[in-house]
Amino acid sequence: MMAVSYFLELILLINFIIFSARFSVDALSIDYYALRCPFVEVIVRDTVHSALHDDPTLAGPLLRMHFHDCFVEGCDGSVLIDTTKGNKAEKDSPANLSLRGYEIIDQAKARLEDQCPGVVSCADIVAMAARDAVLWTHGPLYDIPKGRKDGRRSKIEDTFKLPAPIFNSSTLIRMFGQHGFSAQELVALSGAHTLGVARCASFKNRLKNFDSTNNVDPSLDSDFARALAKTCSAGDNAEVSFDGTRTEFDNAYYNAIQSASVLLTSDQTLYTDLRTRRFVNNYGMNTAMFFLDFTQAMVKMGQLDVKEGAGGEVRQNCHKIN
Repeated sequence: MMAVSYFLELILLINFIIFSARFSVDALSIDYYALRCPFVEVIVRDTVHSALHDDPTLAGPLLRMHFHDCFVEGCDGSVLIDTTKGNKAEKDSPANLSLRGYEIIDQAKARLEDQCPGVVSCADIVAMAARDAVLWTHGPLYDIPKGRKDGRRSKIEDTFKLPAPIFNSSTLIRMFGQHGFSAQELVALSGAHTLGVARCASFKNRLKNFDSTNNVDPSLDSDFARALAKTCSAGDNAEVSFDGTRTEFDNAYYNAIQSASVLLTSDQTLYTDLRTRRFVNNYGMNTAMFFLDFTQAMVKMGQLDVKEGAGGEVRQNCHKIN
């Protein structure tokens, strides 16, 4: 009888060790908050979807916010930090001026602080908000590991690590490769441009001196170029949708690339380069393939240089370090 009791105690101990490891606070996991904040997913998703119901155009900026966060110092919520007297922060970089939806992150954070104070990081909220924005716009459903900690650094000079809209495919392949992404993953992640808009300042280089056809980007459809020139006559801040479905997550972006009707040099270059063209064609023909590759690349991106344990903190206010 004692042997049986000892055996049961041993099994319980082993299960406890496994259970504890599963919910380790020092590692990312799908169910990281299952014990300490079990309604985190519901709260973030409800906050995001309510906001997008009121303003669907925020979906693109929320998705882009996660990308711009992760490519600068890792996925640590640094893009949320405000500039102070002694420090110019990332969010004030020209590359980040198009980001919107900070108030959605703040709303989710406030609700979570009421439910489980000091538990959920701002970096995790940004990652979950991007995922939920994709779902709300009829994109794929996917889950992400959680447990990121918030970083303590946010400097405008670090945003040089973000890919610029004028980059060609070789530069993009090299830059994404430095983060461990293949050319295919580059093309899949670029599909995020199926949501949102670009300002004319980001692509006016392709329209320079439009009246002289020699100075127009030859990879740009001429009729589309005329339409863009007319829109951009209103100034650098005039906005144009990346594709014809600004608030719908689909593969229309790749069809626009195929027809030479995308805005940015960094988009069209994916078709002029044979190393990436076949992936554009594949995603343009097969939405399911795009969705699958996009979600896998997003999960991978969401783990770039994450802060864990003592490497970061859980901010009380997403706009400033504790």
